[in-house]
Amino acid sequence: MTGRQAAGEPGNALLLALRRCRLGFGVIALCSLVLNVLLLSAPLYMLQVFDRVLSSRSADTLIYLTLIAAIAFLAYWGLDIVRRSIMVTMGSWLERRVGGDALAADLAGVPRPGGATVTGIRDLAMLRSFLTGTPVIPLLDAPWTPLFMLVLFMLHPIIGWFGLCGGALLFSLALANDAATRRPTNAAASVNAMAVDEAQAAARNIDVIRAMGMIGRIVDRWEGKVGRSLAEQARASSLGGVITATSRALRQMLQIGIMGIGAWLVLGNELSPGGMIAGSILMARALAPVEQSIEAWRSAVMARAAYVRLRTLLDRNPTMAAPPALPAPEGTLSVEGVTFVYPGQKEPALRNISFKLLPGESLGLIGRTASGKSTLARLIVGIHGAQHGHVRLDGADMTQWDARDRGQYVGYMPQDVELFPGTVRDNIARLGEGTPQEVYAAARMVGLHEEILRLSDGYDTEIGIGGAALSGGQRQKIALARAVFGTPRLVVLDEPNSNLDLVGESALINALRQLGEAGTTVVIIAHRPGALRTVDKIVVLNNGAIEMMGPRDEVFARVAGPALAGTGVEQASRGSRDIAGRTP
Repeated sequence: MTGRQAAGEPGNALLLALRRCRLGFGVIALCSLVLNVLLLSAPLYMLQVFDRVLSSRSADTLIYLTLIAAIAFLAYWGLDIVRRSIMVTMGSWLERRVGGDALAADLAGVPRPGGATVTGIRDLAMLRSFLTGTPVIPLLDAPWTPLFMLVLFMLHPIIGWFGLCGGALLFSLALANDAATRRPTNAAASVNAMAVDEAQAAARNIDVIRAMGMIGRIVDRWEGKVGRSLAEQARASSLGGVITATSRALRQMLQIGIMGIGAWLVLGNELSPGGMIAGSILMARALAPVEQSIEAWRSAVMARAAYVRLRTLLDRNPTMAAPPALPAPEGTLSVEGVTFVYPGQKEPALRNISFKLLPGESLGLIGRTASGKSTLARLIVGIHGAQHGHVRLDGADMTQWDARDRGQYVGYMPQDVELFPGTVRDNIARLGEGTPQEVYAAARMVGLHEEILRLSDGYDTEIGIGGAALSGGQRQKIALARAVFGTPRLVVLDEPNSNLDLVGESALINALRQLGEAGTTVVIIAHRPGALRTVDKIVVLNNGAIEMMGPRDEVFARVAGPALAGTGVEQASRGSRDIAGRTP
Protein backbone atom coordinates (compact mmCIF):
# COMPACT_ATOMS: atom_id res chain seq x y z
CA MET A 1 0.00 0.00 0.00
CA THR A 2 1.36 3.39 -0.93
CA GLY A 3 1.37 6.35 1.42
CA ARG A 4 -1.31 8.09 -0.62
CA GLN A 5 -3.57 5.07 -0.60
CA ALA A 6 -3.23 4.82 3.14
CA ALA A 7 -4.26 8.43 3.49
CA GLY A 8 -7.13 8.01 1.05
CA GLU A 9 -5.97 10.93 -1.11
CA PRO A 10 -6.95 10.56 -4.78
CA GLY A 11 -5.06 12.36 -7.53
CA ASN A 12 -1.50 12.69 -8.78
CA ALA A 13 0.82 11.32 -6.09
CA LEU A 14 3.73 13.55 -7.14
CA LEU A 15 1.70 16.75 -6.93
CA LEU A 16 0.19 15.69 -3.61
CA ALA A 17 3.63 14.91 -2.18
CA LEU A 18 5.11 18.20 -3.43
CA ARG A 19 2.17 20.01 -1.88
CA ARG A 20 3.02 18.40 1.44
CA CYS A 21 6.60 19.61 0.95
CA ARG A 22 5.66 23.29 0.69
CA LEU A 23 6.70 24.00 4.27
CA GLY A 24 10.04 22.28 3.69
CA PHE A 25 10.63 24.27 0.50
CA GLY A 26 9.77 27.42 2.42
CA VAL A 27 12.30 26.58 5.12
CA ILE A 28 14.95 25.87 2.47
CA ALA A 29 14.23 29.22 0.79
CA LEU A 30 14.47 31.00 4.15
CA CYS A 31 17.76 29.23 4.90
CA SER A 32 19.08 30.29 1.50
CA LEU A 33 18.13 33.91 2.18
CA VAL A 34 19.81 33.93 5.60
CA LEU A 35 22.90 32.16 4.20
CA ASN A 36 23.28 34.77 1.48
CA VAL A 37 22.78 37.60 4.02
CA LEU A 38 25.50 36.02 6.18
CA LEU A 39 27.83 35.98 3.17
CA LEU A 40 27.69 39.79 3.25
CA SER A 41 29.82 39.60 6.40
CA ALA A 42 33.02 39.08 4.37
CA PRO A 43 32.79 42.22 2.19
CA LEU A 44 31.46 44.26 5.12
CA TYR A 45 34.38 43.04 7.25
CA MET A 46 36.87 44.08 4.56
CA LEU A 47 35.11 47.43 4.16
CA GLN A 48 35.32 48.17 7.89
CA VAL A 49 38.92 47.00 8.23
CA PHE A 50 40.16 49.21 5.39
CA ASP A 51 38.04 52.24 6.19
CA ARG A 52 37.93 52.17 10.02
CA VAL A 53 40.59 49.93 11.54
CA LEU A 54 43.51 51.01 9.36
CA SER A 55 42.62 54.68 9.64
CA SER A 56 41.97 54.60 13.40
CA ARG A 57 44.62 51.96 14.18
CA SER A 58 42.21 50.56 16.80
CA ALA A 59 43.01 47.01 17.85
CA ASP A 60 39.78 46.72 19.85
CA THR A 61 37.71 47.53 16.77
CA LEU A 62 39.60 44.88 14.79
CA ILE A 63 39.00 42.27 17.52
CA TYR A 64 35.27 42.97 17.71
CA LEU A 65 34.87 43.01 13.91
CA THR A 66 36.75 39.72 13.67
CA LEU A 67 34.62 38.18 16.42
CA ILE A 68 31.41 39.26 14.69
CA ALA A 69 32.64 37.88 11.34
CA ALA A 70 33.61 34.57 12.99
CA ILE A 71 30.16 34.23 14.59
CA ALA A 72 28.55 34.98 11.23
CA PHE A 73 30.57 32.27 9.47
CA LEU A 74 29.87 29.76 12.26
CA ALA A 75 26.18 30.50 11.81
CA TYR A 76 26.62 30.05 8.06
CA TRP A 77 28.31 26.68 8.61
CA GLY A 78 25.53 25.41 10.86
CA LEU A 79 22.71 26.74 8.70
CA ASP A 80 24.24 25.22 5.54
CA ILE A 81 24.30 21.81 7.27
CA VAL A 82 20.65 22.27 8.29
CA ARG A 83 19.65 23.20 4.73
CA ARG A 84 21.38 20.17 3.21
CA SER A 85 19.91 17.90 5.89
CA ILE A 86 16.40 19.15 5.13
CA MET A 87 16.96 18.59 1.42
CA VAL A 88 18.18 15.01 1.94
CA THR A 89 15.29 14.23 4.29
CA MET A 90 12.74 15.69 1.88
CA GLY A 91 14.24 13.81 -1.08
CA SER A 92 14.12 10.48 0.76
CA TRP A 93 10.57 11.15 1.98
CA LEU A 94 9.49 12.11 -1.54
CA GLU A 95 10.83 8.88 -3.03
CA ARG A 96 9.20 6.76 -0.32
CA ARG A 97 5.93 8.63 -0.72
CA VAL A 98 5.73 8.53 -4.50
CA GLY A 99 7.81 5.44 -5.32
CA GLY A 100 4.98 2.95 -4.85
CA ASP A 101 2.60 4.97 -7.03
CA ALA A 102 5.30 5.43 -9.70
CA LEU A 103 5.99 1.69 -9.83
CA ALA A 104 2.25 0.91 -9.88
CA ALA A 105 1.80 3.39 -12.74
CA ASP A 106 4.75 1.82 -14.58
CA LEU A 107 3.20 -1.63 -14.29
CA ALA A 108 -0.34 -0.47 -15.08
CA GLY A 109 0.46 1.90 -17.91
CA VAL A 110 1.55 -0.55 -20.62
CA PRO A 111 -1.27 -2.61 -22.12
CA ARG A 112 0.84 -5.23 -23.88
CA PRO A 113 2.59 -7.85 -21.77
CA GLY A 114 6.35 -7.70 -21.92
CA GLY A 115 6.28 -3.99 -22.73
CA ALA A 116 6.40 -2.61 -19.20
CA THR A 117 9.34 -0.47 -18.18
CA VAL A 118 10.26 1.22 -14.93
CA THR A 119 10.83 4.71 -16.29
CA GLY A 120 8.68 6.18 -13.53
CA ILE A 121 10.85 5.04 -10.65
CA ARG A 122 13.99 5.90 -12.64
CA ASP A 123 12.67 9.43 -13.18
CA LEU A 124 11.78 9.67 -9.49
CA ALA A 125 15.30 8.59 -8.52
CA MET A 126 16.76 11.20 -10.89
CA LEU A 127 14.51 13.88 -9.42
CA ARG A 128 15.47 12.94 -5.85
CA SER A 129 19.17 12.85 -6.78
CA PHE A 130 18.92 16.36 -8.22
CA LEU A 131 17.00 17.77 -5.26
CA THR A 132 19.52 16.37 -2.78
CA GLY A 133 22.70 16.85 -4.80
CA THR A 134 25.30 19.54 -5.28
CA PRO A 135 23.95 21.02 -8.57
CA VAL A 136 20.84 22.36 -6.88
CA ILE A 137 22.78 24.62 -4.45
CA PRO A 138 23.73 27.30 -7.01
CA LEU A 139 20.15 27.29 -8.28
CA LEU A 140 18.94 27.95 -4.73
CA ASP A 141 21.44 30.79 -4.27
CA ALA A 142 20.96 32.42 -7.68
CA PRO A 143 17.57 34.04 -6.84
CA TRP A 144 19.30 36.05 -4.10
CA THR A 145 21.83 37.59 -6.49
CA PRO A 146 19.76 40.85 -6.57
CA LEU A 147 20.58 41.24 -2.86
CA PHE A 148 24.27 41.57 -3.69
CA MET A 149 23.48 43.79 -6.66
CA LEU A 150 21.58 46.12 -4.32
CA VAL A 151 24.62 46.41 -2.04
CA LEU A 152 26.79 47.14 -5.11
CA PHE A 153 24.47 50.01 -5.99
CA MET A 154 24.75 51.24 -2.40
CA LEU A 155 28.54 51.35 -2.78
CA HIS A 156 28.33 53.31 -6.05
CA PRO A 157 25.85 53.42 -8.95
CA ILE A 158 28.55 52.78 -11.54
CA ILE A 159 29.67 49.62 -9.71
CA GLY A 160 26.03 48.56 -9.39
CA TRP A 161 25.29 48.99 -13.11
CA PHE A 162 28.51 47.21 -14.06
CA GLY A 163 27.60 44.25 -11.84
CA LEU A 164 24.02 44.18 -13.14
CA CYS A 165 25.14 44.13 -16.78
CA GLY A 166 27.67 41.41 -16.00
CA GLY A 167 25.05 39.29 -14.26
CA ALA A 168 22.67 39.76 -17.22
CA LEU A 169 25.36 38.58 -19.64
CA LEU A 170 26.02 35.44 -17.57
CA PHE A 171 22.29 34.76 -17.27
CA SER A 172 21.87 35.06 -21.04
CA LEU A 173 24.63 32.46 -21.41
CA ALA A 174 22.64 30.16 -19.09
CA LEU A 175 19.58 30.55 -21.33
CA ALA A 176 21.73 29.93 -24.42
CA ASN A 177 23.12 26.81 -22.75
CA ASP A 178 19.60 25.52 -22.16
CA ALA A 179 18.48 26.24 -25.73
CA ALA A 180 21.58 24.65 -27.25
CA THR A 181 21.75 21.49 -25.15
CA ARG A 182 18.11 20.60 -24.41
CA ARG A 183 17.34 18.77 -27.66
CA PRO A 184 20.56 16.73 -27.93
CA THR A 185 20.46 15.93 -24.20
CA ASN A 186 16.88 14.67 -24.40
CA ALA A 187 17.65 12.74 -27.59
CA ALA A 188 20.69 11.12 -25.97
CA ALA A 189 18.66 10.09 -22.92
CA SER A 190 15.86 8.66 -25.09
CA VAL A 191 18.17 6.61 -27.31
CA ASN A 192 20.17 5.40 -24.31
CA ALA A 193 16.97 4.23 -22.62
CA MET A 194 16.10 2.26 -25.78
CA ALA A 195 19.55 0.68 -25.75
CA VAL A 196 19.17 -0.34 -22.10
CA ASP A 197 15.71 -1.81 -22.77
CA GLU A 198 17.09 -3.84 -25.70
CA ALA A 199 19.96 -5.11 -23.56
CA GLN A 200 17.51 -6.18 -20.84
CA ALA A 201 15.31 -7.91 -23.41
CA ALA A 202 18.36 -9.72 -24.76
CA ALA A 203 19.30 -10.86 -21.26
CA ARG A 204 15.79 -12.29 -20.80
CA ASN A 205 16.11 -14.25 -24.06
CA ILE A 206 19.72 -15.34 -23.69
CA ASP A 207 19.02 -19.00 -24.53
CA VAL A 208 17.55 -18.10 -27.93
CA ILE A 209 20.37 -15.66 -28.61
CA ARG A 210 23.10 -18.16 -27.82
CA ALA A 211 21.45 -21.06 -29.63
CA MET A 212 20.85 -19.11 -32.84
CA GLY A 213 24.13 -17.20 -32.90
CA MET A 214 22.51 -13.78 -32.48
CA ILE A 215 24.99 -12.29 -30.00
CA GLY A 216 26.89 -10.41 -32.71
CA ARG A 217 23.73 -8.88 -34.15
CA ILE A 218 22.45 -7.94 -30.70
CA VAL A 219 25.78 -6.25 -29.93
CA ASP A 220 25.73 -4.44 -33.28
CA ARG A 221 22.21 -3.10 -32.65
CA TRP A 222 23.17 -2.05 -29.12
CA GLU A 223 26.37 -0.36 -30.30
CA GLY A 224 24.42 1.49 -32.98
CA LYS A 225 22.01 2.95 -30.44
CA VAL A 226 24.76 3.69 -27.93
CA GLY A 227 26.74 5.37 -30.72
CA ARG A 228 23.78 7.62 -31.51
CA SER A 229 23.37 8.39 -27.81
CA LEU A 230 27.05 9.20 -27.40
CA ALA A 231 27.01 11.39 -30.52
CA GLU A 232 24.10 13.42 -29.19
CA GLN A 233 25.71 13.59 -25.74
CA ALA A 234 29.02 14.71 -27.28
CA ARG A 235 27.19 17.39 -29.22
CA ALA A 236 25.48 18.63 -26.08
CA SER A 237 28.75 18.51 -24.12
CA SER A 238 30.62 20.40 -26.84
CA LEU A 239 28.03 23.15 -27.03
CA GLY A 240 27.79 23.31 -23.25
CA GLY A 241 31.58 23.31 -22.93
CA VAL A 242 31.92 26.32 -25.24
CA ILE A 243 29.30 28.23 -23.27
CA THR A 244 30.82 27.22 -19.92
CA ALA A 245 34.31 28.31 -21.03
CA THR A 246 32.87 31.59 -22.29
CA SER A 247 31.12 32.20 -18.97
CA ARG A 248 34.32 31.54 -16.99
CA ALA A 249 36.36 33.88 -19.17
CA LEU A 250 33.63 36.52 -18.94
CA ARG A 251 33.52 36.25 -15.17
CA GLN A 252 37.29 36.78 -14.91
CA MET A 253 37.00 39.80 -17.17
CA LEU A 254 34.17 41.17 -15.03
CA GLN A 255 36.23 40.59 -11.90
CA ILE A 256 39.15 42.55 -13.36
CA GLY A 257 36.77 45.22 -14.62
CA ILE A 258 35.19 45.77 -11.20
CA MET A 259 38.63 46.23 -9.65
CA GLY A 260 39.61 48.68 -12.36
CA ILE A 261 36.41 50.69 -11.97
CA GLY A 262 36.81 50.65 -8.19
CA ALA A 263 40.40 51.89 -8.43
CA TRP A 264 39.35 54.64 -10.84
CA LEU A 265 36.61 55.74 -8.42
CA VAL A 266 39.09 55.68 -5.51
CA LEU A 267 41.44 57.93 -7.50
CA GLY A 268 38.54 60.33 -8.05
CA ASN A 269 37.68 60.25 -4.31
CA GLU A 270 34.25 58.79 -5.13
CA LEU A 271 34.90 55.51 -3.33
CA SER A 272 37.01 54.42 -0.40
CA PRO A 273 39.68 51.68 -0.72
CA GLY A 274 37.52 49.49 1.50
CA GLY A 275 34.60 50.00 -0.87
CA MET A 276 36.81 48.94 -3.79
CA ILE A 277 37.75 45.64 -2.05
CA ALA A 278 34.19 45.06 -0.84
CA GLY A 279 32.84 45.68 -4.35
CA SER A 280 35.21 43.10 -5.80
CA ILE A 281 34.13 40.48 -3.21
CA LEU A 282 30.44 41.30 -3.68
CA MET A 283 30.79 41.06 -7.46
CA ALA A 284 32.41 37.64 -7.16
CA ARG A 285 29.72 36.45 -4.76
CA ALA A 286 26.89 37.82 -6.90
CA LEU A 287 28.15 36.18 -10.10
CA ALA A 288 29.27 32.84 -8.60
CA PRO A 289 25.77 31.27 -8.38
CA VAL A 290 24.94 32.47 -11.89
CA GLU A 291 28.11 30.97 -13.35
CA GLN A 292 27.72 27.74 -11.38
CA SER A 293 24.10 27.53 -12.52
CA ILE A 294 25.31 27.37 -16.11
CA GLU A 295 27.34 24.26 -15.27
CA ALA A 296 24.43 22.79 -13.30
CA TRP A 297 21.89 23.65 -15.96
CA ARG A 298 22.17 20.30 -17.72
CA SER A 299 21.30 18.51 -14.50
CA ALA A 300 18.41 20.91 -13.99
CA VAL A 301 17.12 20.29 -17.54
CA MET A 302 17.30 16.51 -17.07
CA ALA A 303 15.58 16.77 -13.68
CA ARG A 304 12.84 18.94 -15.16
CA ALA A 305 12.31 16.44 -18.00
CA ALA A 306 12.13 13.63 -15.41
CA TYR A 307 9.56 15.64 -13.44
CA VAL A 308 7.41 16.22 -16.54
CA ARG A 309 7.56 12.53 -17.53
CA LEU A 310 6.73 11.38 -14.00
CA ARG A 311 3.88 13.85 -13.63
CA THR A 312 2.45 12.80 -17.01
CA LEU A 313 2.73 9.13 -16.07
CA LEU A 314 0.92 9.64 -12.78
CA ASP A 315 -1.71 11.83 -14.47
CA ARG A 316 -2.45 8.98 -16.88
CA ASN A 317 -2.54 6.39 -14.11
CA PRO A 318 -3.80 8.03 -10.92
CA THR A 319 -4.18 5.83 -7.88
CA MET A 320 -7.71 6.43 -6.75
CA ALA A 321 -8.91 6.02 -3.22
CA ALA A 322 -9.68 2.38 -2.54
CA PRO A 323 -13.35 1.62 -3.33
CA PRO A 324 -15.54 0.15 -0.60
CA ALA A 325 -14.89 -3.53 0.00
CA LEU A 326 -17.36 -5.78 -1.82
CA PRO A 327 -18.60 -9.07 -0.42
CA ALA A 328 -16.76 -12.21 -1.48
CA PRO A 329 -18.02 -13.23 -4.95
CA GLU A 330 -19.58 -16.56 -5.78
CA GLY A 331 -18.02 -16.58 -9.24
CA THR A 332 -20.65 -15.40 -11.76
CA LEU A 333 -18.74 -13.97 -14.75
CA SER A 334 -20.52 -11.68 -17.22
CA VAL A 335 -18.84 -10.28 -20.32
CA GLU A 336 -21.18 -7.69 -21.80
CA GLY A 337 -20.54 -6.22 -25.25
CA VAL A 338 -16.80 -5.80 -24.66
CA THR A 339 -14.75 -3.93 -27.27
CA PHE A 340 -11.06 -3.21 -26.74
CA VAL A 341 -8.49 -1.32 -28.82
CA TYR A 342 -4.81 -1.21 -27.94
CA PRO A 343 -3.37 2.32 -27.75
CA GLY A 344 -1.91 3.34 -31.08
CA GLN A 345 -3.91 0.72 -33.01
CA LYS A 346 -6.81 1.46 -35.34
CA GLU A 347 -8.45 -1.95 -35.44
CA PRO A 348 -9.99 -3.29 -32.22
CA ALA A 349 -8.47 -6.43 -30.76
CA LEU A 350 -11.93 -7.46 -29.50
CA ARG A 351 -15.34 -6.65 -30.96
CA ASN A 352 -18.61 -6.83 -29.02
CA ILE A 353 -17.78 -9.94 -26.95
CA SER A 354 -20.60 -11.23 -24.74
CA PHE A 355 -21.10 -14.41 -22.70
CA LYS A 356 -21.95 -15.48 -19.16
CA LEU A 357 -20.67 -18.20 -16.82
CA LEU A 358 -22.28 -19.30 -13.58
CA PRO A 359 -20.27 -20.40 -10.52
CA GLY A 360 -18.60 -23.73 -11.20
CA GLU A 361 -18.95 -23.51 -14.99
CA SER A 362 -15.96 -23.65 -17.30
CA LEU A 363 -15.32 -22.15 -20.73
CA GLY A 364 -12.77 -22.98 -23.41
CA LEU A 365 -11.50 -20.15 -25.63
CA ILE A 366 -10.17 -21.35 -28.98
CA GLY A 367 -9.39 -19.75 -32.32
CA ARG A 368 -6.67 -18.81 -34.73
CA THR A 369 -3.47 -17.17 -33.63
CA ALA A 370 -3.94 -13.44 -32.88
CA SER A 371 -7.71 -13.83 -32.75
CA GLY A 372 -7.88 -12.00 -29.39
CA LYS A 373 -7.92 -14.90 -26.93
CA SER A 374 -5.13 -13.67 -24.63
CA THR A 375 -6.42 -10.10 -24.81
CA LEU A 376 -9.85 -11.30 -23.66
CA ALA A 377 -8.22 -13.23 -20.82
CA ARG A 378 -6.45 -10.08 -19.64
CA LEU A 379 -9.71 -8.13 -19.70
CA ILE A 380 -11.49 -10.85 -17.73
CA VAL A 381 -8.97 -10.70 -14.87
CA GLY A 382 -8.93 -6.90 -14.83
CA ILE A 383 -5.49 -6.21 -16.31
CA HIS A 384 -7.05 -3.90 -18.91
CA GLY A 385 -10.30 -2.01 -18.98
CA ALA A 386 -12.59 -2.20 -21.99
CA GLN A 387 -13.32 0.97 -23.94
CA HIS A 388 -16.88 -0.26 -24.44
CA GLY A 389 -18.88 -2.81 -22.50
CA HIS A 390 -18.27 -4.39 -19.11
CA VAL A 391 -16.63 -7.39 -17.49
CA ARG A 392 -18.48 -8.16 -14.27
CA LEU A 393 -17.80 -10.51 -11.40
CA ASP A 394 -21.01 -11.16 -9.46
CA GLY A 395 -22.56 -8.10 -11.08
CA ALA A 396 -19.77 -5.69 -10.10
CA ASP A 397 -17.59 -4.25 -12.85
CA MET A 398 -13.96 -5.26 -12.47
CA THR A 399 -13.06 -1.59 -12.05
CA GLN A 400 -15.27 -1.45 -8.94
CA TRP A 401 -13.15 -4.04 -7.17
CA ASP A 402 -10.16 -2.93 -5.18
CA ALA A 403 -7.17 -4.61 -6.82
CA ARG A 404 -6.06 -6.28 -3.58
CA ASP A 405 -9.55 -7.61 -2.83
CA ARG A 406 -10.02 -8.80 -6.39
CA GLY A 407 -6.64 -10.53 -6.35
CA GLN A 408 -7.59 -12.93 -3.59
CA TYR A 409 -10.63 -14.10 -5.60
CA VAL A 410 -8.97 -14.34 -9.02
CA GLY A 411 -6.33 -16.74 -10.32
CA TYR A 412 -4.49 -16.09 -13.58
CA MET A 413 -1.82 -17.90 -15.53
CA PRO A 414 -0.50 -15.97 -18.55
CA GLN A 415 0.71 -17.55 -21.76
CA ASP A 416 4.29 -16.47 -21.03
CA VAL A 417 5.00 -17.74 -17.53
CA GLU A 418 7.02 -15.38 -15.35
CA LEU A 419 8.16 -16.35 -11.86
CA PHE A 420 9.57 -14.01 -9.23
CA PRO A 421 12.95 -14.18 -7.50
CA GLY A 422 12.47 -16.06 -4.26
CA THR A 423 11.51 -19.53 -3.13
CA VAL A 424 9.01 -21.97 -4.56
CA ARG A 425 6.83 -21.25 -1.53
CA ASP A 426 6.95 -17.49 -2.20
CA ASN A 427 5.84 -17.94 -5.80
CA ILE A 428 2.97 -20.29 -5.05
CA ALA A 429 1.75 -18.01 -2.22
CA ARG A 430 1.83 -14.99 -4.59
CA LEU A 431 4.62 -13.38 -2.54
CA GLY A 432 2.26 -13.29 0.43
CA GLU A 433 2.09 -14.94 3.82
CA GLY A 434 0.10 -18.02 2.86
CA THR A 435 -0.10 -20.79 5.42
CA PRO A 436 1.86 -23.99 4.68
CA GLN A 437 -1.44 -25.88 4.37
CA GLU A 438 -2.68 -23.49 1.65
CA VAL A 439 0.61 -23.76 -0.25
CA TYR A 440 0.64 -27.57 -0.02
CA ALA A 441 -3.00 -27.77 -1.12
CA ALA A 442 -2.31 -25.69 -4.25
CA ALA A 443 0.77 -27.76 -5.11
CA ARG A 444 -1.10 -31.04 -4.62
CA MET A 445 -4.00 -29.85 -6.76
CA VAL A 446 -1.73 -29.50 -9.80
CA GLY A 447 0.36 -32.60 -9.03
CA LEU A 448 3.47 -30.65 -8.02
CA HIS A 449 3.90 -31.55 -4.34
CA GLU A 450 6.13 -34.60 -4.85
CA GLU A 451 8.29 -32.80 -7.43
CA ILE A 452 8.87 -29.93 -5.02
CA LEU A 453 9.88 -32.31 -2.24
CA ARG A 454 12.57 -33.73 -4.57
CA LEU A 455 14.13 -30.27 -5.02
CA SER A 456 17.28 -29.46 -3.05
CA ASP A 457 15.49 -27.43 -0.36
CA GLY A 458 11.92 -28.44 -1.02
CA TYR A 459 9.51 -25.54 -0.82
CA ASP A 460 12.36 -23.27 0.32
CA THR A 461 14.33 -23.82 -2.89
CA GLU A 462 15.46 -20.54 -4.45
CA ILE A 463 14.35 -20.57 -8.07
CA GLY A 464 16.48 -17.68 -9.31
CA ILE A 465 15.53 -14.90 -11.72
CA GLY A 466 12.50 -16.02 -13.73
CA GLY A 467 12.82 -19.60 -12.46
CA ALA A 468 16.00 -20.23 -14.45
CA ALA A 469 16.87 -23.24 -12.27
CA LEU A 470 13.64 -25.05 -13.22
CA SER A 471 12.43 -26.81 -16.34
CA GLY A 472 9.68 -25.32 -18.49
CA GLY A 473 7.18 -27.84 -17.16
CA GLN A 474 8.10 -27.11 -13.54
CA ARG A 475 7.73 -23.36 -14.10
CA GLN A 476 4.34 -23.91 -15.67
CA LYS A 477 3.19 -26.11 -12.78
CA ILE A 478 4.31 -23.51 -10.23
CA ALA A 479 2.39 -20.87 -12.18
CA LEU A 480 -0.65 -23.18 -12.14
CA ALA A 481 -0.32 -23.67 -8.38
CA ARG A 482 -0.05 -19.89 -7.97
CA ALA A 483 -3.25 -19.44 -10.01
CA VAL A 484 -5.28 -21.91 -7.90
CA PHE A 485 -3.74 -20.85 -4.57
CA GLY A 486 -6.38 -20.03 -1.97
CA THR A 487 -9.21 -21.57 -4.04
CA PRO A 488 -10.16 -18.40 -5.98
CA ARG A 489 -13.66 -17.92 -7.36
CA LEU A 490 -12.47 -17.16 -10.91
CA VAL A 491 -9.48 -18.80 -12.63
CA VAL A 492 -8.24 -17.86 -16.12
CA LEU A 493 -5.56 -20.08 -17.69
CA ASP A 494 -3.82 -19.17 -20.94
CA GLU A 495 -2.27 -22.25 -22.58
CA PRO A 496 -1.89 -24.08 -19.25
CA ASN A 497 -0.71 -27.36 -20.84
CA SER A 498 1.77 -26.03 -23.42
CA ASN A 499 4.81 -27.41 -21.53
CA LEU A 500 3.20 -30.34 -19.71
CA ASP A 501 3.77 -34.02 -20.37
CA LEU A 502 1.00 -36.60 -20.20
CA VAL A 503 1.32 -36.91 -16.41
CA GLY A 504 1.24 -33.15 -15.98
CA GLU A 505 -1.75 -32.80 -18.30
CA SER A 506 -3.60 -35.47 -16.36
CA ALA A 507 -2.91 -33.55 -13.13
CA LEU A 508 -4.17 -30.37 -14.82
CA ILE A 509 -7.44 -32.03 -15.83
CA ASN A 510 -7.84 -33.33 -12.28
CA ALA A 511 -7.22 -29.81 -10.91
CA LEU A 512 -9.85 -28.37 -13.27
CA ARG A 513 -12.37 -30.94 -12.03
CA GLN A 514 -11.59 -30.01 -8.43
CA LEU A 515 -12.04 -26.33 -9.19
CA GLY A 516 -15.40 -27.01 -10.78
CA GLU A 517 -16.52 -29.10 -7.81
CA ALA A 518 -15.48 -26.24 -5.49
CA GLY A 519 -17.69 -23.83 -7.46
CA THR A 520 -14.81 -21.97 -9.14
CA THR A 521 -15.52 -20.46 -12.54
CA VAL A 522 -12.78 -21.39 -15.04
CA VAL A 523 -11.78 -19.93 -18.42
CA ILE A 524 -9.16 -21.86 -20.41
CA ILE A 525 -7.32 -20.89 -23.58
CA ALA A 526 -5.89 -23.94 -25.31
CA HIS A 527 -4.81 -25.30 -28.68
CA ARG A 528 -4.16 -28.81 -27.40
CA PRO A 529 -7.43 -30.68 -26.74
CA GLY A 530 -6.42 -32.24 -23.43
CA ALA A 531 -7.24 -29.19 -21.31
CA LEU A 532 -10.66 -28.86 -22.95
CA ARG A 533 -11.99 -32.24 -21.82
CA THR A 534 -13.71 -30.85 -18.74
CA VAL A 535 -15.07 -27.52 -20.04
CA ASP A 536 -18.82 -26.94 -20.27
CA LYS A 537 -18.84 -24.36 -23.05
CA ILE A 538 -16.68 -23.33 -25.99
CA VAL A 539 -16.22 -19.89 -27.53
CA VAL A 540 -14.52 -19.69 -30.93
CA LEU A 541 -12.87 -16.32 -31.60
CA ASN A 542 -11.96 -15.14 -35.07
CA ASN A 543 -10.44 -11.71 -35.76
CA GLY A 544 -11.53 -10.41 -32.35
CA ALA A 545 -15.18 -11.46 -32.62
CA ILE A 546 -17.15 -14.50 -31.48
CA GLU A 547 -17.65 -16.82 -34.44
CA MET A 548 -19.28 -19.63 -32.55
CA MET A 549 -20.41 -20.31 -29.00
CA GLY A 550 -22.25 -23.09 -27.22
CA PRO A 551 -21.89 -26.37 -25.29
CA ARG A 552 -18.58 -28.14 -25.83
CA ASP A 553 -19.71 -31.18 -27.81
CA GLU A 554 -22.14 -29.15 -29.91
CA VAL A 555 -19.49 -26.60 -30.93
CA PHE A 556 -16.91 -29.30 -31.66
CA ALA A 557 -19.39 -31.11 -33.89
CA ARG A 558 -20.08 -27.93 -35.84
CA VAL A 559 -16.48 -26.80 -36.34
CA ALA A 560 -15.03 -30.06 -37.66
CA GLY A 561 -14.53 -28.70 -41.17
CA PRO A 562 -12.14 -26.82 -43.43
CA ALA A 563 -13.35 -23.38 -42.37
CA LEU A 564 -11.28 -23.42 -39.19
CA ALA A 565 -8.33 -25.51 -40.35
CA GLY A 566 -5.22 -24.71 -38.34
CA THR A 567 -7.02 -23.29 -35.32
CA GLY A 568 -6.58 -26.38 -33.20
CA VAL A 569 -10.36 -26.79 -33.10
CA GLU A 570 -10.38 -29.81 -35.41
CA GLN A 571 -7.94 -31.55 -33.13
CA ALA A 572 -10.03 -30.60 -30.15
CA SER A 573 -13.13 -31.89 -31.91
CA ARG A 574 -11.54 -35.24 -32.65
CA GLY A 575 -10.17 -35.37 -29.12
CA SER A 576 -13.63 -34.63 -27.73
CA ARG A 577 -15.19 -37.41 -29.81
CA ASP A 578 -12.39 -39.79 -28.84
CA ILE A 579 -12.94 -39.24 -25.15
CA ALA A 580 -16.73 -39.07 -25.39
CA GLY A 581 -18.14 -41.76 -23.18
CA ARG A 582 -14.93 -41.98 -21.17
CA THR A 583 -15.12 -38.60 -19.51
CA PRO A 584 -18.08 -37.34 -17.56
